[in-house]
Amino acid sequence: MEAALVEDPVRRQRYRFSREGDVLRVEVWADPGADVPEHLHPRLEERFEVVEGDVTFRVGGRKRAAGPGDRLVAEAGVRHAFENTGEAVAHLRVEAEPAFELQQFLEEAAALGRAGKYTRRGIPKGFRAALELADFTERYRDLTVLTFPPPALQRILLSPLARLERRRARRAPG
Repeated sequence: MEAALVEDPVRRQRYRFSREGDVLRVEVWADPGADVPEHLHPRLEERFEVVEGDVTFRVGGRKRAAGPGDRLVAEAGVRHAFENTGEAVAHLRVEAEPAFELQQFLEEAAALGRAGKYTRRGIPKGFRAALELADFTERYRDLTVLTFPPPALQRILLSPLARLERRRARRAPG
């Protein structure tokens, strides 16, 4: 049985996951203009292969246009991002190793996007959304770190909001 597609309307991408041992494999279909903002993974490596389309990557501060058959690696701790700069849907194969909770992170980020919690620029849509995004960011901070705003500022601002969200969630009926 083939895994279901996970839709992320904010990032304008669809994902299909599979796992083999400690390697997470992600098939990604990115619409024209779809992107992943600059981030890093402190303890996992990501390997990208472009199957179809034109994708521009930034890895370690270097920009590189990539097309079908091109491969790139973002080692642990290296800042990276990509954007579908072509006019058609881009198809990528991504491997993350070790996988940790990357699938859960991507699924939850997509769910927050489907719920309309934030804009394409990552700005929360309201106070409750800010609390939920702060909690999300805090829970996955050892896995994925956005590079803007600067991580030190994120820790200062987001930790209190995440605590507030956890307290609110414990008091919520249900």
